[in-house]
Amino acid sequence: MRELAVIEAPSVLGLRPSGVEELPGALLRAGLAERVGAVRAGRVEAPAYEAGRDPDTGVLNPGGIARYSVALADAVGGVLDRGLFPVVLGGDCSILLGNLLALRRRRGRYGLLFLDGHTDFYQPSAEPTGEAASMELALATGRGPRLLTDLEGLGPLLRDEDVVAFGFRDAAQSAEAGMQPLPPGLHAVDLDRVRALGAAVAARQAVELLAGGGSAGYWVHLDVDVLDDAIMPAVDYRQPGGLTWPELESVLRTALAGDRAIGFDVTIFNPRLDPEGHIAARLVECLGRGLSDAHG
Repeated sequence: MRELAVIEAPSVLGLRPSGVEELPGALLRAGLAERVGAVRAGRVEAPAYEAGRDPDTGVLNPGGIARYSVALADAVGGVLDRGLFPVVLGGDCSILLGNLLALRRRRGRYGLLFLDGHTDFYQPSAEPTGEAASMELALATGRGPRLLTDLEGLGPLLRDEDVVAFGFRDAAQSAEAGMQPLPPGLHAVDLDRVRALGAAVAARQAVELLAGGGSAGYWVHLDVDVLDDAIMPAVDYRQPGGLTWPELESVLRTALAGDRAIGFDVTIFNPRLDPEGHIAARLVECLGRGLSDAHG
């Protein structure tokens, strides 16, 4: 049995201080650690936020994100070294870089199940405000400024073929904005495809892709805006549609069962948009069910 370990990663360096930094506290107050039987493995504080866009990279806080990624990788690596399963509570989606750096340091070949309502594959020239939280998948696969794509000289953090982008619904929006296209080697399973297959079948197929090809395991990233906007309005960039609670629970249980899943993060939930705490409670219920097989 693998014990779960919660790491708080409240960075908003890739977004803005909108309230997303309060995600760890909100979910822990709602009982997440107790529900999944997790130990607390510390908190990684972010450097000071700088609101100006970096003129060299076109990205907000690139140096801070690079430093934070190293610190978060240290924390995640420490949990992995103890034989525990890291559950990282963001923060914005740029925390993914630190989680993946921890795996890249281990020199094996790892994959990523990317559960997000957006593909987050922007290049700095097309991202309106320079937010790395709209670029992290591109950065992780080696596309973007070297400061963020070659952390510790280990970039890229992922091969295209070791990524499954799952449940996104922003194709028309991102194309209109001029986002670079997803590479042909990256496995793209949009919301329509998930619905056509059924969430459970689509998740099983994604896991099969990630578990093959000599992979040593895979990380699971959850941006809660993959959920239907009608049930998850507590996010900063809203768009219609998305997964239902039962669909997400099914995907998580499938993805996190067994020993190939090596870690998990959750990002973007904004507690300031959930003043009564009802959405936080439902999210904890969903995560608790989804993580129930992560001990296996």
